[in-house]
Amino acid sequence: NVSEVCDGLLYLIKHPECEVGNLVKYIIAPDFPTGGKILEKKQDIVKAYETGKGAFRIRAKWEKEDLGHGQYQIVVKEIPYQVQKSRLIEKIAALLINKKIPMLDDVRDESAEDIRIVLVPKSRLVDADVLMEHLYKQTELETRFNMNLNVLDGEGVPRVLSLKEILQEFLKHRHEVLVRRSQYRLDKINHRLEVLDGYIIAFLNLDEVIKIIREEDEAKAIMMKKFSLTDIQAEAILNMKLRSLRKLEEIQLKEEHKNLSEEKAKIEELLANEVLRWSAISEEIKDIKSRFNKKTILGRRMTEVSDEAPIMDVPLEAMIEKEPITVLLSEKGWIRAVKGHADLKEDFKFKDGDELKFIMHAQTTDKIMLFDTDGKFFAIPANDIPRGRGFGQPVRLMVDLGDSDIIHIFKYVGDRKLIVTTKSGKGFVVKEKDVLAQTKTGKKVLNLDSKDEAFICKEVLGDTLAIIGENRRLLVYPLSEVPEMGRGKGVMLQKYGMAGIGVSDVKTFNLEEGLPYACNGGIRVETELLAWIGKRASVGKLPPFGFPRNNKFDKS
Repeated sequence: NVSEVCDGLLYLIKHPECEVGNLVKYIIAPDFPTGGKILEKKQDIVKAYETGKGAFRIRAKWEKEDLGHGQYQIVVKEIPYQVQKSRLIEKIAALLINKKIPMLDDVRDESAEDIRIVLVPKSRLVDADVLMEHLYKQTELETRFNMNLNVLDGEGVPRVLSLKEILQEFLKHRHEVLVRRSQYRLDKINHRLEVLDGYIIAFLNLDEVIKIIREEDEAKAIMMKKFSLTDIQAEAILNMKLRSLRKLEEIQLKEEHKNLSEEKAKIEELLANEVLRWSAISEEIKDIKSRFNKKTILGRRMTEVSDEAPIMDVPLEAMIEKEPITVLLSEKGWIRAVKGHADLKEDFKFKDGDELKFIMHAQTTDKIMLFDTDGKFFAIPANDIPRGRGFGQPVRLMVDLGDSDIIHIFKYVGDRKLIVTTKSGKGFVVKEKDVLAQTKTGKKVLNLDSKDEAFICKEVLGDTLAIIGENRRLLVYPLSEVPEMGRGKGVMLQKYGMAGIGVSDVKTFNLEEGLPYACNGGIRVETELLAWIGKRASVGKLPPFGFPRNNKFDKS
């Protein structure tokens, strides 16, 4: 911004030892011709100007237009610098077609000389701020401008300069220009004064000068000797046209001589006094500022600057159209989704030699959690799971499973607790929010010994833990004896005593309500549990009569 830069230059002239932070009071941030809004904290802007490198977050400017009866539309009037309007609209339209912005109904380009992009919300109940926040994340309505002040300094050496150093280089350049321009003018004045002195001598001896010119072959040399003229003066007299003789009036010559002498004295004083030179440069800058003041189109700031906008937590439901789906994962690791909540007992088709491993109901807005034999948790947005009539795609394309296998799949809720165990019987309780993976590589939660593997992950639903091993021994004890951890190996939940024997199943329940388990096609609840209650890491006893032979508490 011209006006702001002028203010900064004037301040730097008066305070050459100032800090960059003082200059930012005048040059508050970059100003882009397309407008928009810079959202950065002041200290970050100062740091960028101090180092010569930084990034600025730029957002489009928009406003709500009231259409009456509660209806409105959003009008984008300024877009970030270097963003192509046509490409931006194409991107928004593509998101709209692919149902990535269910809150948006239409986008129109009504631009003429000014930018006018109209966004029509799905309904009047849509929050405009939430809609725009989502568009900022998905489109170039928000961009980052990377500033790198890598420039050639006054000596032609490329360097990364701070704001102050750049302004100093500019002032140094202006100072050199002023000196050179003044010296050039002084040389011209001295030359003209020398010529005028010769004209005055010629005027006072006009007849004799004419006679010498007419009669002598070496008129120049004779005049120089007779009237003590310099070569420049004699040459000027000889080159004068006859019509110019009438101009040789003493008053005019002396008046011009006087004016030039006064100008010469001022220039010599300027060249001899640095304070006067910086004062002259200040006046030049003030003149530029007056021509490009903040009231003019070229002088006013185009890009608004404000503190960093608070990060709005846009709910996933606002970004994705919520639809019921049924998620299927096959034994060979192919995952797909079927529209709607299908019957979980339905006979679904798979590739030859493949079959169903997991099936669950979900919504497109859910996160689907996977737990593998390496003790890692993975998160997949349900909306990203392929849908259609095909067989889906390998889940390994969506997460980095490595050589492990999926052993559990569930919907992420966030406020629950889970119990995880290894095959050897070690385990602990972990908060569900602590297992949420943010990357494709997953989140390691259960650390494993060699030759051991993760085996069980279940939701904690009570105050008591029941565990049964492959040796068909059942043990019941308070869940409080199992530690709650964020990551680790856990503790031994049950002792087996024989090599190769491990856990079969675990279940959490409320002791007062009794232990439920599958029995003869139904559910049986054992309330008399005294015989099986013991300490953690005990062996346990044979389960009640009628307990499933597969050693599973629930139907499989």
